[in-house]
Amino acid sequence: MGSVLALSSGPGHQNWPFSTDRPPSRWDAHPAHWDSPPRWERRDGRLPNPGSFHSLHRSCKDVFPQQIEGVKMIVNKTLSSFFKISHALHLSAVSPSYYRFHVEHLQSDDYSKDKDAPALIGEMDSSGSLNAHALLNLTERVRARTVFQTQQSQFVTWQFETEYRGNDFTAAVTVANPDVLRESVILVAHFLQSVTSGLVLGGELVYHRGRAEEGGILTLAGQYSRPNWVATLNAGKGGAHASYYHRANKQIQVGVEFEASTRTQETTTSFGYQMELPEANMVFRGMINSRCIIGGVLEKRLTPLPATLIMGAFVNHRGDKLQVGLGINVG
Repeated sequence: MGSVLALSSGPGHQNWPFSTDRPPSRWDAHPAHWDSPPRWERRDGRLPNPGSFHSLHRSCKDVFPQQIEGVKMIVNKTLSSFFKISHALHLSAVSPSYYRFHVEHLQSDDYSKDKDAPALIGEMDSSGSLNAHALLNLTERVRARTVFQTQQSQFVTWQFETEYRGNDFTAAVTVANPDVLRESVILVAHFLQSVTSGLVLGGELVYHRGRAEEGGILTLAGQYSRPNWVATLNAGKGGAHASYYHRANKQIQVGVEFEASTRTQETTTSFGYQMELPEANMVFRGMINSRCIIGGVLEKRLTPLPATLIMGAFVNHRGDKLQVGLGINVG
């Protein structure tokens, strides 16, 4: 049952940022263009499409600072309007250092002939691990997504997802790690329905079948949104995840998250905020949670150079730990 719990209601900040695991790839979650614009932007009187289940808590999560530790350098290069590459070098004293090569062939909205072209994303690091995504618009309403991940020479994930977007609902089915020889498979079904212009209700069903175990988890979800704030709740057998996002003005955004896990018997409450200073070309994100972790990340655009300087620090007062990071993003 543990594998089912791990897939249910994607992870939040419970083991973050003081984790020995390697930071996730930029696209481990669904890419931003996979989700719809905010629902309150639609003004034609009809109920809007609720977007993807994976993006329910995205507004709140984007306020929190991303983990940074050690020294990191990223060089981005745009080769054409739809082809991009990047090189990332990370030196760390806590987790293994690595080099990562990232390449993207994205869909282009500039020309109608490219709208249905597949989005192909690949990434390989110095340990030989490979991540590959393929996103394809089969029709105007049906999208398909394929994910393959290897850890050195072993396959760890092969996943196939199909999503259908109606006028006021979204339905998706995912098949993960099917293995005929071991008679195992993981099935995930998502459904979201717009009840009013601001209220969305839905759920997630995760089913796992293997030789030694079989089980499922049902998670119910709800979200209520207004132009300046969004409240979201997921609750099920695996635990609960609640978030609240509020945009105070053009410069300040805040978010609050509450997470409870039945597997680890832990609860965490986190508060995050984002402050934008356009005149100084700076963005600051800070956070504090109930585990006595305080952190912040400052991003400074080095105009007129095409580079961004990133500085961050996280302190765990309960565990007496400190993480400091410095990074630069070029391109």
